[in-house]
Amino acid sequence: MSLRLGDIAPNFKAQTSTGEVDFHNWLGESWGVLFSHPADFTPVCTTELGTVSKLQEAFAKRNVKTIALSVDSVESHLEWIKDINETQNTEVTFPIIADPDFEVSKLYDMIHPNASDKFTVRSVFVIGNDKKIKLIITYPASTGRNFDELIRVIDSLQLTANYSVATPANWRNGEDVVIAPVIKDDEIAAKFPKGYTKIKSYLRTTPQPNL
Repeated sequence: MSLRLGDIAPNFKAQTSTGEVDFHNWLGESWGVLFSHPADFTPVCTTELGTVSKLQEAFAKRNVKTIALSVDSVESHLEWIKDINETQNTEVTFPIIADPDFEVSKLYDMIHPNASDKFTVRSVFVIGNDKKIKLIITYPASTGRNFDELIRVIDSLQLTANYSVATPANWRNGEDVVIAPVIKDDEIAAKFPKGYTKIKSYLRTTPQPNL
């Protein structure tokens, strides 16, 4: 059965480029981004891993750990990391899971027969600090992922988890947010002291409350 938003992210133990990982223990109290790759030594994946490496400070600021997956071996991963570091001008320090038997790939439904029965597609899972899946995105193998968008979504997820708001289309951290419909007009002043704008009875905006 396919995983759904709100499901507990399946736990697993696996060998990685940085040693054995027990996934839930490795996450601890952090959020997580788990993302898969079709194979080692592939061009788009090389740029993706380099990009994630360069964004480690941004992820850490948000209490997010990143972990990649490819069906190749740890030895292959370690050789590939040398190429990533060289070509992307970075230093990959986050783990890459070795999944030659497809155990984790199948657990997370990363194998899509319509694309290939041997390689993982570009799946992304954002996992909250409660171990629940908050976001699932699957890209075709030919399309590199937008990790700036993932950070944007994480900002939204972490904000809306703590405040009675939602984020509008194309929202960026620091912009106005939408007050949840369950909040009545006479409750807004107490909950959102920065004020609000009533555009329609169901569409009310307020400055981002955690800034």
